[in-house]
Amino acid sequence: MPAQDGKPESLGFGLGLRPQHYGEILDGNPQVDWFEVISENYFAAGGQPMRMLDRIAERYPLVMHGVSMSIASTSPLDMTYLERLRALADRVNPRWISDHLCWTGVHGVNLHDLLPVPYTEEALDHVCDRIARVQDYLGRRIAIENVSSYIEYADSEMSEWDFVAEMARRADCWLLLDVNNVFVSGANHAFDGARFIETIPVDRVVQFHLAGHSEGNGHLIDTHDQPVSDAVFHLYRQALQRFGPVSTMIERDDNIPPLAELLAELDRARAIAREVLGDATEIRAA
Repeated sequence: MPAQDGKPESLGFGLGLRPQHYGEILDGNPQVDWFEVISENYFAAGGQPMRMLDRIAERYPLVMHGVSMSIASTSPLDMTYLERLRALADRVNPRWISDHLCWTGVHGVNLHDLLPVPYTEEALDHVCDRIARVQDYLGRRIAIENVSSYIEYADSEMSEWDFVAEMARRADCWLLLDVNNVFVSGANHAFDGARFIETIPVDRVVQFHLAGHSEGNGHLIDTHDQPVSDAVFHLYRQALQRFGPVSTMIERDDNIPPLAELLAELDRARAIAREVLGDATEIRAA
């Protein structure tokens, strides 16, 4: 992988870019520092989504976030997918590219879910090798996100947080810390999210996700269809205390509200960051 500068500086406070808000973003220039785009939604070289993205990219920094890399799968890396990913990155010049620590299927079958990995040395070697190959192909470090989980593997040899921390060091990748996923998995598997946060290396985290969840059948489910809960904002406060100013965004993928409601959530995140970090925020003002 080509040599890169150190950890990217915070972009401030962003939102996930959703088609429902294209017009309002382009007409109103809302107080958002940056946008995260779902990579796969823009693989087509033409069409309205790409035209909208080109215009928004002229005004705001972007990061790309994927759901289909399947970095932990035992199937070969999908080079057609990576080719499309690289072409999009060349077009919109994202500050970084991210995807999930998961597998989404094997043998050409897509299960349409972000499935967790067993936390074993064998899986760690496998994931790190694939991250290295992806980074070499893209010519940049990628950020890997912790997923929410609803199952555990009997063969696991270490905690999720130890696995993630070692993966970041060994693969020389960035981390996207999804605070809601930490909270959801902690509730489902009876661990303290603060312990997860305290184990992750500070110099690897380039982004936070904040999102909502729902309850179902005795579990918390990472649905992204609700406002960020007070408990997740509390865990975000703890993350800021450890990691300092990190690019923060609100994720909403279903039951998408008016843009004003998401901006209000973003303002709450800004206020918490100011309380925790004060003049050391080093983030762009709203």
